[in-house]
Amino acid sequence: MNDFDPTAYLPDDLLERIRERAPRHDRENTFPEADLDELRDAGYLAILVPAELGGAGLGLAEASALQQRLAGAAPATALAINMHLVWTGVAKVLSDRGVDALRFVQEGAVAGDVFGFGISEAGNDLVLFGSGTDAAPQADGGYAFTGTKIFTSLAPVWTQLGLHGLDTTSPDGPKMVYAFVPRSEESAGRIVTRDDWDTLGMRGTQSRTTELHCAVAPPERVARRIDPGPNPDPLVFGIFSVFELLLASVYTGIARRALDLAVAAAAKRTSKRTGKPYSQDPDIRWRIAGMALAYDALPPQLDALARDVDGLADHGTRWFSLLSGMKHRAVTAAKTIVDDAVLVAGGSSYFASNELGRLYRDVLAGLFHPSDPESAHSTVATAWLGPLED
Repeated sequence: MNDFDPTAYLPDDLLERIRERAPRHDRENTFPEADLDELRDAGYLAILVPAELGGAGLGLAEASALQQRLAGAAPATALAINMHLVWTGVAKVLSDRGVDALRFVQEGAVAGDVFGFGISEAGNDLVLFGSGTDAAPQADGGYAFTGTKIFTSLAPVWTQLGLHGLDTTSPDGPKMVYAFVPRSEESAGRIVTRDDWDTLGMRGTQSRTTELHCAVAPPERVARRIDPGPNPDPLVFGIFSVFELLLASVYTGIARRALDLAVAAAAKRTSKRTGKPYSQDPDIRWRIAGMALAYDALPPQLDALARDVDGLADHGTRWFSLLSGMKHRAVTAAKTIVDDAVLVAGGSSYFASNELGRLYRDVLAGLFHPSDPESAHSTVATAWLGPLED
């Protein structure tokens, strides 16, 4: 990535406009439409699409660096765009491994389609390995999905919703079905998007609940039918790897922004006791050093793992522990760094108008994304100690 210039894809002036709009969207609980429009116009939705299909042809490592940069300007915008980039990233992972099942995603991203991520379900701790959504096969080879998806980021703007459900009626069932339903299913009354996103933080993502009432994915948009449960299918690996690494990228970007704000606050604030700026206070210096030590470990780890995905590295059964561990470390480190930044900045960060106050709320969302702390520890324990005995 030595010759990679992130400003070519996220220019400073674009980032500043996005940064300026972020407080308003948080305050008003609205989706950043202008951010999406500008990012689409800049070709950002197709950064992971091969150049021969009209995209930027970047790898996951470069996309990770860009998402860190975008999250430093507007975490909610970055997290929302993440969900679109997950599907284009999965398409790349599959294509790199000789599977062309999501070429329509790549072509759609170039044409301006926005892909939503409809996987999360309330109480479904199986995540990719099971689903409470019913996938009913249709005579033409399509599927009708009935169920409820939660945390559907990009809810007001997606044009294609990638989702999964369980087919229990086909002769070879049960099968997990991954497919995409068009936005037109909403106007047909088969999709209902609840206006229920009123959260502590990450408000701009508008990750609303999506009801599916026999929402139809046409046969050409049925991407994969696989056995439920842990599965080596490249689609499962693609979703897990890209989702975890891009999530970790967003929270790493938040950590960097909090560190920068803490440094600026330390330089600006002056001690009444000593008359010197807080940047000269040994305790403040120690705290900022701790923040930097935690942050500095994250980007190299992200870059290395993303390059391993791009390069088809073989980590065998360790892949899932490496990926969930990366997400867990990024989120927990980011939360600690934001906590310390608030202490360095002092009481001003307690005001709602302060950027650190918003980051303090936004960073909490990381705890709820898969893999959650319990799942990450379970996965890593299994990798090192073997599975639990029956």
